[in-house]
Amino acid sequence: MIHLICGSTGAGKTTYANKLRQQLGALHLSIDDWMVTLFAPDTPPQVSWPWIEERVLRCEQQILATALELAPTGVPSILDLGLQRTDQRRRIAERAMAAGVGVRLHFLDIDVTERWRRVERRNDRQGETFRVKVTRPMFDFIETIWQPPTPEEVSALDGVRIGA
Repeated sequence: MIHLICGSTGAGKTTYANKLRQQLGALHLSIDDWMVTLFAPDTPPQVSWPWIEERVLRCEQQILATALELAPTGVPSILDLGLQRTDQRRRIAERAMAAGVGVRLHFLDIDVTERWRRVERRNDRQGETFRVKVTRPMFDFIETIWQPPTPEEVSALDGVRIGA
């Protein structure tokens, strides 16, 4: 089984994924960890969305390949990729299902005001889930590409909606 953790910035995806990992004995694969480890040292002075997106897609492909390779062993995977867009969620779910692996969507549906408050707190505290400082312009940009799952999508992916 592959668990897809979905929510916009500040929804609590990594915190939720860590709890789910403990409950299920699953492998937690976080896009933030991969991006920071693999690409942060090489980040250009002026970062552009195309630069970020290209690297996110590379990480996403390798993370999914890892999860699909692990699936036959019976160990579930948790993909903490943000999953901001409908096409991204569909692409990953279709690949998993084509490989005969079950998928479950976990949609963290948290109000934008609460999410920004959480981001500010995470930026200040730089605790366990902190990977990179998220500025207000970064947060606002992500809001322009965020596509919450519809009830039909949640249902189609055996999903659960987690509210505040």
